[in-house]
Amino acid sequence: MIAENIEKVRENIARVANDRNVKLVAVSKTVPAERVSEAYHAGVKIFGENRIQEAIPKIADLGSLKAEWHFIGHLQTNKAREAVRYFSWIQSIDSRKLLIQIEKEAAKQQKNINLLLELNIGDEESKHGLSEKDLPEILKAGSELHWCKIRGLMIIPPFDEDPEKIRPYFKKLHKIKDHWQKDYPELTELSMGMSNDYEVAIEEGATMVRIGTSIFGSRL
Repeated sequence: MIAENIEKVRENIARVANDRNVKLVAVSKTVPAERVSEAYHAGVKIFGENRIQEAIPKIADLGSLKAEWHFIGHLQTNKAREAVRYFSWIQSIDSRKLLIQIEKEAAKQQKNINLLLELNIGDEESKHGLSEKDLPEILKAGSELHWCKIRGLMIIPPFDEDPEKIRPYFKKLHKIKDHWQKDYPELTELSMGMSNDYEVAIEEGATMVRIGTSIFGSRL
């Protein structure tokens, strides 16, 4: 079933991407290692985890695979060392303090890390993320780092079963990225879109989609 699900998701991505390269990030939180391995052998090479303590043993178990691991959940500064050690991308930078801590840990480990800034443009109190007004300071700080590179923006918009009601958030994030990319050319990535809305996100410029349920099925 996982292989069939992946094939269907890839077909949907290709249909709306208009020949753009859109990365498929399989969200493997709560998914056991053997099912992640099944997805890997069905062609998925990028996986997203949102809890450090759950991810570490899973990544260790799958160490023989040449998978790329993205951290996509809220990250506390005291978990920065583990995040740098086990992940090559951190998609959820939501403060200057976290940015600087990741750089410190990356320097200690002599490891280059790709970062995305998580924006909360829906202004939801229940969600983490930067506000748009935070961007000038954090982008400037990021441009001065050695080991970390801010590669783009990420969003978890307010949920709605109708993807069209989410479209304005994707459109807004794309406009924000385009604005700042003039000053920061390396700002090329837009991580937006999940199982219920990824096709709309791609239409609005997503370069990465984070798909869990449509690949692994509903979680308990």
